[in-house]
Amino acid sequence: MEITLLGTGGMMPLKDRFLTSLYVEHEGHAMLIDCGEGTQVAIAACGLKLSRIEAMFLTHRHVDHVGGLPGLLLSLANTGRTDPLPIHCGPSVVSTVRALVGVTGGLPFPIDLKILPEDAPAETVLTAIDPMFTVRSVPMQHRVPCLGYRITLARKPVFAPEKAKALDVPVPFWSRLHAGETVTLPDGRSIVPADVTGAARPPIVIAYTTDTLPLPRIVDLARDADLFIGEGMYGDLAKRESMDDKHHMLMQDSCRIAMEAGAKRLWLTHYSPAEKGPMAWKEALEAICPFVHISQDGDHIQIK
Repeated sequence: MEITLLGTGGMMPLKDRFLTSLYVEHEGHAMLIDCGEGTQVAIAACGLKLSRIEAMFLTHRHVDHVGGLPGLLLSLANTGRTDPLPIHCGPSVVSTVRALVGVTGGLPFPIDLKILPEDAPAETVLTAIDPMFTVRSVPMQHRVPCLGYRITLARKPVFAPEKAKALDVPVPFWSRLHAGETVTLPDGRSIVPADVTGAARPPIVIAYTTDTLPLPRIVDLARDADLFIGEGMYGDLAKRESMDDKHHMLMQDSCRIAMEAGAKRLWLTHYSPAEKGPMAWKEALEAICPFVHISQDGDHIQIK
């Protein structure tokens, strides 16, 4: 799985900081979480391809998370797309999406709105990317309804050709067994995938939350994640009361959640435009979470 953090800003873009958006790619197919102003520019700046986007997921209706939709959709139209574009969001976001789509003046592809509950978790299988690729949405707590996401790519066990050879399984049957199919050989024997594969492999898991109070359910969302991307509006603890009032998280909140969840990596994002130098908090944050990464626009990682 290839993960690129297109932007790390909240509220409004800065000259060197795009608004928060995440591009996740697997074998040439991608999904996008959130689409703030200038997202299509950030995608181009990172050398990524709009044409690979198979689905979009929106956290909530605030403009710094959806304001880039018209520009991105028009840029996507220029790729020659005609297939429907699924946009997954809560019911409170639907009217905003429709209004933003309306200002494009018409698109050569339909928008397929997929409604996610805002009061309960839900799971979506993105078969356009991979039948084993799922996105779980979980309600957050912001000033408006908001969703966090857990992306999971289940993985097949590694095929063990030495086991297949030991069982005298003809090569033409190998791909079917690796795909999870039980086969009957010409000699009448039935071979199941477990006979010719190694140990089960853990899934790849990415968790993503912004614009929320630090909730216990975020720990579950980020449990054992290969990468947890969490909000860090400020690193100044004096901002605690203000962040509680506005329903946002401090950098320290994401650090504590990552540690409690047993996440393997933490990337901070959604910095306030007033937080000009997040790196200033590096030492204090590493005292809480040694593997914290104070992200910058365009940060990229490949997780195998």
